[in-house]
Amino acid sequence: MQGKGFIKFMAILLGIVCVYSLSFNFVTSKVEKDAKAYAKGDLDKEKAYLDSMATVPVYPVFGFNYQFCKEKEINLGLDLKGGMNVTMEISLSELVKSLAGNPDDANFNKALTIAQEKLNAGGKDFIALFVDEFEKLSPNVKLADFFSNQDNAKLLKANASNSEVKSYLSKEATSAIDRSFVIIRSRIDGFGVVSPNMQKQEGTNRILIEMPGVQDKERVHKLLQGSAELQFWQVYNNEEVYPVLENINKTLASTLKTTEVATAGTDTAAAKSESKLAGLAKNKDTKDSAAVKNKDAAKSNPLFSVLNIPTYQGENGQTSLRPGPVVGWVAQKDTAKVNAYFKRPEVASIIPQSFKFMWSVKPMDVSTTGGAKIFELYAIKATSMDGKPDLGGDAISDARHDYDQKGRPEVTMYMTGDGATKWKKITAEAAADPNNKKSIAIVLDNTVYSAPTVQNEIPNGISSITGNFTVNDTQDLANILKAGKLPAPARIVGEFVVGPSLGEVAIHDGLISFVLAFVVILVFMALYYNKAGWVANLALVINLFFIMGILVSLGAVLTLPGIAGIVLVIGLSVDANILIFERVREELNLGKPTPVAIKEGFKHAMSSIIDSNVTVFVLGAILYIFGTGPVQGFATTLCIGILSSLFCAVLISRLVFDWLLEKKANITFGNKYTIHAFKNIAFNFVGHRKLYYTISTVIIVLGFIFYFKNGGLNLGIDFKGGRTYIVHFDKGMETEDVKAKLASVFPESETVVKTAGANNELKITTTYHITDQDNGADKLVEKALHDGLSKTGVPYKIESNEKVGPIIASDIVYGAYGAILFSCLVMFIYIVVRFKKLNYGLGAVIALFHDVLLVLSFYTILDGVLPFSLEIGQDFIAAILTVMGYTMTETVVVFDRIREKLAETGKEDLHGEERNQLINFALNSTLSRTILTSLTVFFVLLVIFIFGGASIRGFIFALLIGRIIGTYSSLCISTPIVIDLGKNKK
Repeated sequence: MQGKGFIKFMAILLGIVCVYSLSFNFVTSKVEKDAKAYAKGDLDKEKAYLDSMATVPVYPVFGFNYQFCKEKEINLGLDLKGGMNVTMEISLSELVKSLAGNPDDANFNKALTIAQEKLNAGGKDFIALFVDEFEKLSPNVKLADFFSNQDNAKLLKANASNSEVKSYLSKEATSAIDRSFVIIRSRIDGFGVVSPNMQKQEGTNRILIEMPGVQDKERVHKLLQGSAELQFWQVYNNEEVYPVLENINKTLASTLKTTEVATAGTDTAAAKSESKLAGLAKNKDTKDSAAVKNKDAAKSNPLFSVLNIPTYQGENGQTSLRPGPVVGWVAQKDTAKVNAYFKRPEVASIIPQSFKFMWSVKPMDVSTTGGAKIFELYAIKATSMDGKPDLGGDAISDARHDYDQKGRPEVTMYMTGDGATKWKKITAEAAADPNNKKSIAIVLDNTVYSAPTVQNEIPNGISSITGNFTVNDTQDLANILKAGKLPAPARIVGEFVVGPSLGEVAIHDGLISFVLAFVVILVFMALYYNKAGWVANLALVINLFFIMGILVSLGAVLTLPGIAGIVLVIGLSVDANILIFERVREELNLGKPTPVAIKEGFKHAMSSIIDSNVTVFVLGAILYIFGTGPVQGFATTLCIGILSSLFCAVLISRLVFDWLLEKKANITFGNKYTIHAFKNIAFNFVGHRKLYYTISTVIIVLGFIFYFKNGGLNLGIDFKGGRTYIVHFDKGMETEDVKAKLASVFPESETVVKTAGANNELKITTTYHITDQDNGADKLVEKALHDGLSKTGVPYKIESNEKVGPIIASDIVYGAYGAILFSCLVMFIYIVVRFKKLNYGLGAVIALFHDVLLVLSFYTILDGVLPFSLEIGQDFIAAILTVMGYTMTETVVVFDRIREKLAETGKEDLHGEERNQLINFALNSTLSRTILTSLTVFFVLLVIFIFGGASIRGFIFALLIGRIIGTYSSLCISTPIVIDLGKNKK
């Protein structure tokens, strides 16, 4: 074997990377264990302890702090941790209307309505749809008449063509989505979500937001759907504010009781946890003295013990107040305490009416704070009697990320006509005193994004905002400035909420299925292949370690379907070893010595291994591209697992075999019961192919009959839109009784009630108010649900809920069609290119469609018969594509054996009876590998099906029947059909 040294180096390097990536979980686990032990069940104390540990070095040797380690540990998905997954949609219809000044033109508004309807039905580009509809309704009217004005004259001329207006609107739509993304991200950061995940869905006007651990649904709705309010305020300087803060500090010191050590509406846990924290790095005496010191400081200077005043050391060595708008620096964990201080009645009474304290939107540069998250405090100056800002966001006509003359990032801001007049007055006041120039704060949602110092009066409404900015900073600030210009309301069109208890159950069920499936594989390989089986098991263990390490290092989110994907990869990873071991056994049967047989076995199996893994990897990639959420989680682990499996099963196992051969070890590839299995088999697959065609036809026809009998497929909310709730009752419930209770509260809507595992777990799906875009629709539906469930008289708890709007549903439907058709096309091209025969590609694709129809047929026939839901949703599409992967894997192995046999005969192809014999030979010679691989995967899936939990039972059932169908199809349909496709050839 060549390149042993390189393979060893890569294995060691990958192992080190995986150990490093996984080590963060052990570090954070220890800190969290200490927090639980310290808090003794008090959640506030536990949280305060962990907050205090944020900037403390906890990682040995490297000295990483807890916050850094927490960000690097493995991310658990909502189904394992609980939380919310929200899809926000930016209303481009209202954006376009606003850009046009809300016209009353009937055709204009009708074009908007039709464009929205077509978008709901699966259309892609709203702007293109709108322009097309408007041109149909008003063919002689120019769109520029609506959109061109004085404020955007540089971007859109009054005589602009409709195509130019379309381009302008597209850019504005993209800009609106970008700035909405920035605003929503800042709101979520302020919400305090641990490791939130946000991403723009490319090609759409939607933003996907995942918030682990969040359960306050109403607060999230208010946070995300509230309109952005951009404001410009004058700001007090540090020197003006310090006397007020000093007075607040003295007032607090005199009014707080000595037993209340800086509680201020929070708990003493923060101070206690700091003393606890000191003890982790120092001895007990040091801890106690630090605790006493902190306690005394908190008593005498309650405010200044948590709020640091910005100062600097002058040339004379004296400490002076730092000039500028920042009046305080506060650690993230203490911001709530400072807010509580300011709200105390005795403090509020001494704060001047013109003062408004606000925080910076994000912490200071961690390189200047030693890694701690420090926020800046500003004192906003309210100059008007009504408390309104000096200038609103509607004064901005445009803002752009730019560079100054020295190539440093800056923001160029353009005002409207009225805005420029007001801006001139404000900037003149701020720059009036050349020795004490003032700042103006740019505020969004009561948070300061920037507070640049005004150097001179700005008369023309064009301003440059400079500072210690990065490119990302200026891009975000430009988006924020434009946010106040034109409203583009964001609405929640998709939602998934999982309670923490459901997440705990999912983790338990997932781990049980994982361990049992792993044990099943290990036992099977050891029993069937004897010592060689143990080599495969070693490679399997290393493979699992690599998969987990790579997932963590890439920052992938582990979901329940992701665990199913890992377990499935474990089953599939033995496929390469089975291919190799079966070829080695063939070589041994020819009388070759073990070293030669092993070498030849690896050599001959390599082509099949590569072909079969490439096909599954391609399908996994397609799943990742077309899928979202859970489907992407499954696809991620599948693709990573396939790459890791190839490395371990082929290269690592070969190294182990070479090492055993060097040690003169006796390597066996079976025992007396298994070594002769599948020998001398000569089943006539080709001769019985018409029987197989008949069986498949009967099942598909039955599927069509049940399809019409059941009124179509049982589509989940992924495909038709709606809301789904998982409800846990204190006792078993009859689904029809619950459905009857809900009928009166969900009028004129489709409502389905099914069991979700046990009979006290019900899955309730309804289309009630699903097309209602009003922000209060969700609360209305949830109230109706509670009204209906309360009629049962049985205590209940909603453990999870999901909402899919009609637009998302239509996108998922078309995405599913696209995924399946694109997969078939890719497989066809791959087979034709790889084997250079058109009928081989056609046979494979026909088999793929055959498999899809069979799985759908079984779903329609068995729906309502089995004690679990057989819905057609995103996870079902993932199952279908995986089934297609099974079929292609099996088929490619057989085709590869045919190609190998043809090479031996020196012919490009055979025809007639010779071809029949060749195909039968290929099917029978690979039958051991086909059956063994199918059985291992089937047993793994069976374990997941039994122990993996109700939430993925329907998904795993599709894989189970797909595994059977895939094996049947590869043996009886895809390869034999090549005979019928090539009959016209001599």
